[in-house]
Amino acid sequence: MSFTESAQDLRDELVQLRHSLHTTPELGLQLPMTQEKVLAALDGLPLEITTGTALSSVTAVLRGGGNGPAVLLRGDMDALPVTERNDLPFISRHEGQMHACGHDLHTTMLVGAAKLLSARREELAGDVVFMFQPGEEGHEGAKVMIEEGVLDAAGERVVAAYGMHVVSSMLPPSLFASRPGPVMAAADVFEVTVKGRGGHGSSPHRALDPIQAGCEMVGALQTMVTRTFDVFDPVVVTVGSFHGGTADNVIPDEARFEATVRTFSKENRALVKRRLVEVVEGIAAAHGLSVDASFGMGYPVTVNNPGEADFVAGTADELFGPGRFLVTPNPVMGSEDFSYVLENVPGAFVFLGACPPDRDPATAPYNHSPEARFDDAVLPDGAALYAALAAGRLGRG
Repeated sequence: MSFTESAQDLRDELVQLRHSLHTTPELGLQLPMTQEKVLAALDGLPLEITTGTALSSVTAVLRGGGNGPAVLLRGDMDALPVTERNDLPFISRHEGQMHACGHDLHTTMLVGAAKLLSARREELAGDVVFMFQPGEEGHEGAKVMIEEGVLDAAGERVVAAYGMHVVSSMLPPSLFASRPGPVMAAADVFEVTVKGRGGHGSSPHRALDPIQAGCEMVGALQTMVTRTFDVFDPVVVTVGSFHGGTADNVIPDEARFEATVRTFSKENRALVKRRLVEVVEGIAAAHGLSVDASFGMGYPVTVNNPGEADFVAGTADELFGPGRFLVTPNPVMGSEDFSYVLENVPGAFVFLGACPPDRDPATAPYNHSPEARFDDAVLPDGAALYAALAAGRLGRG
């Protein structure tokens, strides 16, 4: 029986687990209820299981019948601080928390892969590490798990790693998509405090207005991007927060703004950091103000190994037939902490369309929306691809 056929036999079990996870979302690095459900779902399988120290992770090692290397499969488990707006029988029961990014599906598919591969344990040429990870949404959970030894959990460094992410729109249902090279952006934070001198709104010439200078900075940052960086190596700077002042007739002492900075190359990531600071310092000096500017490094670029990306595409074609895998022409501006894994070992990150059949992928609410919905029908296919990638990669040695 093929992985796809075996995965379909698990469909009802996977749907039940996914719904259970969806009703009880948890945030950050500590997910005790989620961890408990994962451990219960893995109970009885021939796995060597450890849990995290600094986070509620689950690492499970399956020993294959051969003496080959080890590979890693990863599924993230945390939710988002979003209040769900959906009419579903399994809606979130935790106010202000929601699996709006589909991590409940990732966790479920990884459990499914563990079951599929456990049933064929003796046929595996090596070992499989299952990485159930908290804290992907801004908490660097993958980095923490690496520090706690997940890449060496089988006794030696894994030779390849694979991650998957569902999307509630953008892709047609059940279509896998990825690309060689950069697949998701680095995401950093630029924080600026403009320091002036407060005064009366009727007499701005007697003050040093930080709001006017800050607004000029926001516009100048966009001009700097278009005049400094090649459009074919994109850089995106978006100011998402601007605060200053308490009343209409009071010029405040300071104004603050924050921006997200997205890049796809190490060169541009370093250059944009320097240029952002130069722009705001220059404008502040021109207005006689001072400025505090800091650049917080976030998740690095998620880079697929070209050979592993080709292997994912070939495995999907072999497993599901032609037409189920799309090589995307461009990377995605979102970011992922699976990037930390791919900085250490070759591997690939792949997307899976999970838009419900009653919605149009072109207009459906996207991941992180309180109205995002994901189709349970993709669960067996995601589990099957995970399993096939591990078995196939071990077969290559």
